Amino acid sequence: MRRLEGKRIAITGPRKAAELSVIVEKLGGIPLVRPAQGTVAVEKELTEAKIRRLIDEGGDWIVFTTGVGAEMLYKTAEDMGEADAFVGRLKRMKLAVRGYKTVKYLKTLGLAPTVRDDDGTTIGIVRALQPYSMRGQRVVLQLYGDHAPRLVNWLEEQQADYYEILPYRHVPPELDVVNTLLAEITQGQVDAVTFTSTPQVRFLMAYAREHGLEAKLLEAFRTCTVAVAVGKVTAEALRDEGIERVVAPEEERMGSMIVTLAQYYER
Repeated sequence: MRRLEGKRIAITGPRKAAELSVIVEKLGGIPLVRPAQGTVAVEKELTEAKIRRLIDEGGDWIVFTTGVGAEMLYKTAEDMGEADAFVGRLKRMKLAVRGYKTVKYLKTLGLAPTVRDDDGTTIGIVRALQPYSMRGQRVVLQLYGDHAPRLVNWLEEQQADYYEILPYRHVPPELDVVNTLLAEITQGQVDAVTFTSTPQVRFLMAYAREHGLEAKLLEAFRTCTVAVAVGKVTAEALRDEGIERVVAPEEERMGSMIVTLAQYYER
């Protein structure tokens, strides 16, 4: 059954673009590979400085948002010869943790969360923290190459004293490709756009704002182009940016994302 017959599907994730293209083609669609995410760069010196601050000053809370980020912080502390001091400091702080992978990794360090999300999203972390007074609390926020606006806004509203650690960041993609993608969306030339990570969402929307195309982009997603997310976190980022119609699978898998899009069109 070719449920994407004739549909033009833009693929913004650089990883596994070939595999996704094959799935789209098998369902009758036309894949358009348009990477909206560049390479990952590790902010080594800045991360080391933040870890030194954490070890020296401590804090009341640390919020871990990804297992990869948590592991990168530990490995950096290890390279500094401060692994034991790093873990020792964390054991004297309260831990708020997003995602089962993050919980699993922290367990290998002998660390257990004080609170954790209930659905794998940053909003889930905010819900989990609601019973606690954050006013004046010193909070360290480990992010994942992308900012978490709702979480940051909530900490500011609660008058927490926080700082962020971004152990890695995403370098922008090829701008010619992004320009092509923006033109295709705003001119109604693509039926759906798939997003497999939050940086793809943030960069595309930020670039559209810089070029005065945000309103046109949001209108296209509202009317003729479907935004497709690989999972809850990416869907949350799309909604944060004002995109209300989001298709996402229950199971966070790239293949499931395309099948869910096909089912959306079938309905």
